[in-house]
Amino acid sequence: MASVLSEKQKDDLHRSILDYLSSSGFTKTYETMKEEISGLQSDFQPLDAKDSKSGLLVKKWNSVLRLTRQNMDLKARLEQAQEDLSHLSHLPPGTTTRANLDWLPRSPAKHTLSGHRDRVNSLAFHPVFSVLVTAGEDTSLKVWDWETGELERTLKGHTRGVTDCEYDSKGRNLASCSNDLFIKLWNVDNDYQNFATLRGHEHTISSVRFLPGDEKIVSASRDQSVRVWNIATTHCIKVINAHDNWVRSAIPSPDGRLILTSSNDHTARITDIETGIMKTEFRGHDKPVEVAVFVPPHAIPSVRELVRKPSNSITNKVDALGVSFVVTGGRDDTLKIWDALSGQSLWAFVGHDSWVRSIVFHPNGKYMLSAADDKVIRIWDLKTGRCTRKIEEAHSGFVENMSWGRQVVSQTTGKDSKDEPIARPINVIATCSVDKTIKIWLP
Repeated sequence: MASVLSEKQKDDLHRSILDYLSSSGFTKTYETMKEEISGLQSDFQPLDAKDSKSGLLVKKWNSVLRLTRQNMDLKARLEQAQEDLSHLSHLPPGTTTRANLDWLPRSPAKHTLSGHRDRVNSLAFHPVFSVLVTAGEDTSLKVWDWETGELERTLKGHTRGVTDCEYDSKGRNLASCSNDLFIKLWNVDNDYQNFATLRGHEHTISSVRFLPGDEKIVSASRDQSVRVWNIATTHCIKVINAHDNWVRSAIPSPDGRLILTSSNDHTARITDIETGIMKTEFRGHDKPVEVAVFVPPHAIPSVRELVRKPSNSITNKVDALGVSFVVTGGRDDTLKIWDALSGQSLWAFVGHDSWVRSIVFHPNGKYMLSAADDKVIRIWDLKTGRCTRKIEEAHSGFVENMSWGRQVVSQTTGKDSKDEPIARPINVIATCSVDKTIKIWLP
């Protein structure tokens, strides 16, 4: 067979092989090969460690393996794209664009991240970079590159299990809370240095969230209170007694004026942050409510169609506050949609076989995803109320939490206006579990 290598390429290859044999201790083989090629272009000698060609054979081999993995990944993506394109055949003419695809997660997961020594309680995507932070019962927070699946760093500071975490809207600070009764703030730009510890809760802290503007945070606790904190001073500036039992979560409304809480008292409630006055109570679950979320604006039209509620039936007052509907999930294995003004139960999603832990909405506003202790992720069509797809055995243990990726982009609104960063969803979902793993799901 005719050689496909030039004389220089053959010379470099021989040098690389001899270098590998010499550095690996294959002395006899090295001497034999050196003798056989002694009449060629150069007098071969072991390469100096500082030589740029030293270890070249190993480097090339690693490059081949890496390129092979990338090729397999691209092949899998191509197959998935071809499958997605096949679904476009039934769409109306003129809609065969990538933007019309549903972008729903599907099995198998792209990555399974392992590193925590105990169950993983919560997770959050960084709004700018391809970074995911996870909170574990092993007292640590771990920062991952979700695109590669690589662990970037481990944050130590809490002394008991970390229950929740969240980045602020620009990704500059990270907040975490724990069973150790403390909330910690981490400076992302300064190598995640812990720059503040907030003290005040008297029992397990269940959740922590940044309020719009990133100057305050709100936390919920087993001590039955919701607390609002000023980040600059690290002081608790308000205590809200929203329930008479363990408060599982506290989620601010888009404008930061309201707080939505869920509790072991079987209810969820909307409370005015400024006055501490309860606005609406959602009573209908017959067991503790694990999670409660506001229906985002882009999903409201689909929810209205589902519950047959015209837009003018929701008062301007509630719409002005940025909320119309609420969805809750509980230990009675159901999800419920509620009227945010009256507290009326409008729809129940039945299908999970255990506690519902997490709820997220698809960016296109047509679907809602839920995760539960039955190890299943269910995808619900908001216009019909039916489960259109599910991922069985998403984890080998209970699914504790789920998050949809987001990223900050610049948006220019006019010639003389400044670029205002906004968060937009990206097509990736992460889940975490009592099986100690985190999974990254792509469409």
